[in-house]
Amino acid sequence: MSISNTNPSFGIKTRKFWHNISHPTDASLGKAILTLLVFAESLVCIFWIFTLSGLGDGYALMAAVPYAYIILSYASLLVFYRTKKFEYLTFTQLVMLLVMPFFMQWAIGGYEASSGIAIWAILSPIGALMILGNKQSTPWFILFAFLAALSWKLNYLFAGNSLTVPTHIKDTFFLMNIMGTACILYAVMRYFQSQKERTLHELELEKARSEKLLLNVLPESIASRLKDNDMRIADSHEAVTILFADIVDFTKMTSSMPPAELVDLLSQIFSRFDKLAYRYGLEKIKTIGDGYMVVGGAPIYLDNHANVIAQLALQMQEELAQFNLHIGKALQMRIGISSGPVVAGVIGTSKFAYDIWGDPVNMASRMEKNGLPGEIQVSEFTYNLLKDQHIFEPRGVIPIKGKGEVHTYFLKG
Repeated sequence: MSISNTNPSFGIKTRKFWHNISHPTDASLGKAILTLLVFAESLVCIFWIFTLSGLGDGYALMAAVPYAYIILSYASLLVFYRTKKFEYLTFTQLVMLLVMPFFMQWAIGGYEASSGIAIWAILSPIGALMILGNKQSTPWFILFAFLAALSWKLNYLFAGNSLTVPTHIKDTFFLMNIMGTACILYAVMRYFQSQKERTLHELELEKARSEKLLLNVLPESIASRLKDNDMRIADSHEAVTILFADIVDFTKMTSSMPPAELVDLLSQIFSRFDKLAYRYGLEKIKTIGDGYMVVGGAPIYLDNHANVIAQLALQMQEELAQFNLHIGKALQMRIGISSGPVVAGVIGTSKFAYDIWGDPVNMASRMEKNGLPGEIQVSEFTYNLLKDQHIFEPRGVIPIKGKGEVHTYFLKG
């Protein structure tokens, strides 16, 4: 009889984690980028207002465009703080980032008079790309291209109505348009890249933690196959050896010990056994209450599986003896071992578990249940594999459920 335990499933949680950490509309990142763009554009607008206003009353219309941008921009911020609708704020800010530079260019008198001030409008599709993602940023870039083409087509009309702008003002505008957009784009992209690197680093850490948890639940080879979407794992193993171990009179202990102390006791014992199994290259299948199950030869083939399991059983007895000296108790185990062909695989799609089935599993379980305290009882099949390498004491013929009278042996050393 094979008894299965349940283990946590990582598939759904991992997919959710990937989605949440890489989604392009992450609110905190979007707000930070939009704030940076609006703040930078506001500073530039203040410069434009003072520069153009200083040229005289005839330039008031030019100065009115950035002035209107500041009023509308911060009015939308006020609405956002009241409504908490980030989608509304994003839309209004991207619209103003897009149209304000073109209005400025048209008001000043076209490309030459404004030193190509419309280049600032590129911040709108760039901001949309980083805040909204690839797909939703496309319309914003198309609008930018349309307004740029319209400005080029109608430039002769705007240039015909232009006012004289001093050369030094044009040169200043040109420098600001080139360096200003370059600095803001670099700052925004640098911030975006730093957040991306931080996110990727956190993702790697989370992935490593998930990998470690997964390997604590499943054998490494099985976990690798599951990650490669091999969801139907069922393997036949012609020669393995199974060990069952059980603490004697554990049921009586549960009624006399506090739960926390009982769990801590089992954890200390099984942690020692886990280290031994790892050292010998064996696979722990499960723990069921005070029962401990290990297999040699699955999922990775092991030529001397019976011998290694026998060594493990003897070492487990020594570890328990040392543990008894440490805590001042006299705990004993029954250990059962059997060998033969089994089928191993992963069952379930949630809380899945790696388990093994077959007659040797049942026999090893019977060897443990019908064993004696402090003894390692092995089946005749396993005895024949090990009789030339280990010391045995015949127990004789005992009745085994489902098997009748069978010969068993005690492994002594």
